[in-house]
Amino acid sequence: MQSDLDSIYKVDQMARQNEKTVLITGAAQRLGAAMAKTFHKAGYRVIIHYFGSEAAAHKLCAEFNQVRPESAFTCHGSLSQPEAITKQVCEITDALAVLINNASSFYPTSIGTITEQDWDDLFESNAKAPLFLTQSLVPLLLKHSTESPEHTSSVINLVDIHAQKPLKDHTVYSMAKAANQMLTLSLAKELAPNIRVNGIAPGAILWPDQEDEVNEEYKQETLNKIPAQTLGDPQHIADTALFLADGPSYITGQILSVDGGRTLFS
Repeated sequence: MQSDLDSIYKVDQMARQNEKTVLITGAAQRLGAAMAKTFHKAGYRVIIHYFGSEAAAHKLCAEFNQVRPESAFTCHGSLSQPEAITKQVCEITDALAVLINNASSFYPTSIGTITEQDWDDLFESNAKAPLFLTQSLVPLLLKHSTESPEHTSSVINLVDIHAQKPLKDHTVYSMAKAANQMLTLSLAKELAPNIRVNGIAPGAILWPDQEDEVNEEYKQETLNKIPAQTLGDPQHIADTALFLADGPSYITGQILSVDGGRTLFS
């Protein structure tokens, strides 16, 4: 009987060793939560990073662990301190298959009202943090690629269609996302061939959290510019992220627009 239990334990340990781990920043809500659910369903161990959404993060983690024990973990920290986030990740795993830089600040900065605090906040979350967090996690990403050469590690950055075509009254945000886009392309060159780096540029997927501040006229104007004539769904982004992580290993240095055709128009 004991030998049977030992065999089951060894099989379980081997299965866990073969599991791939993904870290998603800002994974407690919205697009981050959709990606976390999709990767977990696909068999990944998921590290749910959060800063302010503690209750939502722990709730999501508990839901995942009910389905598959020890398959989800939480990681708390400010994006301004990537070393603290990296330390927690290293305590959870010694190899990382996928890093998704999703967390992002987003709000208008009309000319005449822009402050240095706006600049620091928007550039920190959208450009600085993805760079320094990726840099600090390269050893874990390389370890996964070394142990699983058939499945190279991936970094996926959430860019924005407005990295190329600016959004009115969002000058600083658009600039920060343009930096994020160049970061994606630059890292794809520098980290090849063992780590693939790609980006996703969402179009209109979700209205802002403060939806009551977005009037119906603005919503309709936005939809009129989308050939698909509808708002996107977070699952569209989640499915694209999983494709970039698990799909053809020959894809790197690409930024996929998921926008219902919005970028076809000026």
